[in-house]
Amino acid sequence: MQPKKRLKIGEVSKLLNIPAYVLRYWENEFIELHPDKSRAGQRLYDEAEVEIIRKIATLRYSEKLTINGCKNRLKQENDDKPAGKETSVDSEILLDRIGKIKKGLQDVLDELG
Repeated sequence: MQPKKRLKIGEVSKLLNIPAYVLRYWENEFIELHPDKSRAGQRLYDEAEVEIIRKIATLRYSEKLTINGCKNRLKQENDDKPAGKETSVDSEILLDRIGKIKKGLQDVLDELG
């Protein structure tokens, strides 16, 4: 099994032409964005998060929506999905969150040693 590719905030910034400070701001505004952090505190975005950022950027810059408008559109798109039929991205996000929580708890245990 191949490990998932993770991009640093600077790489995502260059890839999508979005300043790093905007990515950090969006992380606080959109619950869908929750990059993992390395031991050094560097944000690491997976492919699913990059796609979410790409969608937010399209809504924000191409469709000229406000932050709240983007949130509403993302929520509407999630609500429009058939009940009980998660997409692979939804499953990946949930599994990623669980993994991050598990890693965070393990880090706390390691610190308490």
